[in-house]
Amino acid sequence: GPSGCGKTTVLRCLAGLERPEQGSIQFGGRTWFDAGPGICLAPQQRGVGFVFQDYALFPHLTVAGNIGYGLPANEREQRVGEMLDRFGLAAVVQQRPRQLSGGQQQRVALARALVCRPRLLLLDEPLSALDAALREELRGELRRLLAACDIPVFLVTHDRAEALALGDELVVMSGGTVRQSG
Repeated sequence: GPSGCGKTTVLRCLAGLERPEQGSIQFGGRTWFDAGPGICLAPQQRGVGFVFQDYALFPHLTVAGNIGYGLPANEREQRVGEMLDRFGLAAVVQQRPRQLSGGQQQRVALARALVCRPRLLLLDEPLSALDAALREELRGELRRLLAACDIPVFLVTHDRAEALALGDELVVMSGGTVRQSG
């Protein structure tokens, strides 16, 4: 859908960062939110990975530090190593975000979201921070990486070509409501 139609709000509600006024959210047979009885699981109880539109990388941390942020110390080295291999980031492991290309920053953000083994991955316009040529180049790579993750992904975009290239099922939003899905 177009900018301002509610796409990011839906992601934030799924993640538990915003609370809807009504309705319910269920995932994997579990109720995450239900306005009627007042059920609202905290974000950390939902098992969601979130990649923000601007990637939200910590500028003072290295690639390894960004990916491993929040992991238990006894698991950090092994799991970060797995993500570095999966996303082809071993050569830049000691660099900081400002030293990385847009595509590398995107891969770091994806690795950080996936290292905690989420049950659901939320992507908020993951290619919009990139220039048109790089965005086109990375669509295929992103599709391949997401398919290899083997977890459900909820991706929002206002770019139709991106939606068609990355999505299996599409939902069109306008004015805060779903207009079409399939």
